[in-house]
Amino acid sequence: METIFFQNGPVQLHAVANGPKDGPVVVLLHGFPEFWYGWHKQIEPLAAAGFRVIVPDQRGYNLSGKPRGVASYALTELVSDVIAIADQLGQQKIFVAGHDWGAAVAWSATLLHPQRIAKLAVLNVPHPSVMRRFLSTRPRQMLRSWYMFFFQLPWLPEAIFSAFHFHIGTRALLRSSRPGTFSPDELAQYRAAWSQPGALTGMINWYRALFRHRVKFPDRTVRVPTRILWGERDAFLLSEMAHESLRYSTNAELFTFADATHWLQHEESAKVSQMLVEFFRS
Repeated sequence: METIFFQNGPVQLHAVANGPKDGPVVVLLHGFPEFWYGWHKQIEPLAAAGFRVIVPDQRGYNLSGKPRGVASYALTELVSDVIAIADQLGQQKIFVAGHDWGAAVAWSATLLHPQRIAKLAVLNVPHPSVMRRFLSTRPRQMLRSWYMFFFQLPWLPEAIFSAFHFHIGTRALLRSSRPGTFSPDELAQYRAAWSQPGALTGMINWYRALFRHRVKFPDRTVRVPTRILWGERDAFLLSEMAHESLRYSTNAELFTFADATHWLQHEESAKVSQMLVEFFRS
């Protein structure tokens, strides 16, 4: 794998890349509390299928820039990073896949810049309108998303997350995934990423910005081909949101995994890789 860097104004984005340099570009967007490594099992299969695979550390994470201030993590800023990557690769259109927060960015990029996204694949995060509605009207979802509200506090979330060598962070990954999903060596890599100066505040600022800087989409309907993959044992998000998301797309399909959790691309790595290759190739 190659290490490459992109620039979006003052923010430098670190990324890993693989696959032929003249291949169609696939950008894989990770979520919280991961970094590029969250997609490591999908990189080689997509590259072997002929795609140029770009997997950035999103802003605030690991080796990418960590701009100050909550406003720097508004969805419009996060989307602008994706467009900057496409621009610097000379690509008018790219394929995008996102998981968790990466899926929220992927949805938003498609809604704000539909002419730049060829196809959209999302894992275990619903359409933004569905997420907003469920967060404000469904008590079960509010309870599952309790940490989003906790993250609005200053400094305390960072202090608790980092205490005892990131005990809370690693425990959250282990308790919400199938046994054996995250090995001790992998957890060590996550701790190293979380230990980067300013990383925890950058990561948590995504949640703070979500509540303070609401995005207005000119059109809430996704009009590019969309594939939603969803682990039904998700501890954080209700599965019915995946079905509701189909209503906001003109050309979407949903595939559910009965025995998978929120960490779908880790637990069903081969199947997820195969479904991404098939979808982007078709």
